[in-house]
Amino acid sequence: MEQVKELESAIFERANRLAVEYRERAGRSRDNILQEAHKRLHLREEREVLLAKSRAERTFRRQVQANELRLQKEMDHLRWNLVVAVKNQLRDRILALVEDEARYLPLLQALLARAAGAFERRQLVASFNARDLGRLRPVWEQFAGAAAADKQLALDPTPVSCIGGVIVSSEDGLIRFDNSFEGREERLADRLHQLILERLFPAGTLHDNLGGRR
Repeated sequence: MEQVKELESAIFERANRLAVEYRERAGRSRDNILQEAHKRLHLREEREVLLAKSRAERTFRRQVQANELRLQKEMDHLRWNLVVAVKNQLRDRILALVEDEARYLPLLQALLARAAGAFERRQLVASFNARDLGRLRPVWEQFAGAAAADKQLALDPTPVSCIGGVIVSSEDGLIRFDNSFEGREERLADRLHQLILERLFPAGTLHDNLGGRR
């Protein structure tokens, strides 16, 4: 009987030890599971934060690029309007110049000399607008001789449409040098545009206005 009680006691004691051991194992397993879950959650949060930052940076860059493009477009539009305004002012000054014979006729003679000098032929025809034709007809021989003494310049009786200047042609009309104001403006359009921009926006001004970007 005594042995049975000792056996029961040993069994209960063994059972208790096993129960405590299992509870400890379960506790450690739970702690490990919780720690692993926490680590996974932390990693997931970090990934989500990184993805959110990446998306935010892409969105910010797109907004900056859009703003830069908009600013560039506005600057280009402003620059073009300023260039057009300067060209209009230049046209007004030319119109005023051609009305001032004291200043205009020497310039017209120089334009005639340059156009005639571009030809190897001696027999040439000079064409002017109606106003200049009326001015030059009475003094043509002296005017043409002073401009190009080595050429024989005939005065075209038919006026051409231009603000001022001269168009010189060969007698057969196959060769033509347009030294009118309109012809010169067309030939020098790119250089004129560049000069206007250089005067309106000195070196570095556009670059500074755009924050270092062109």
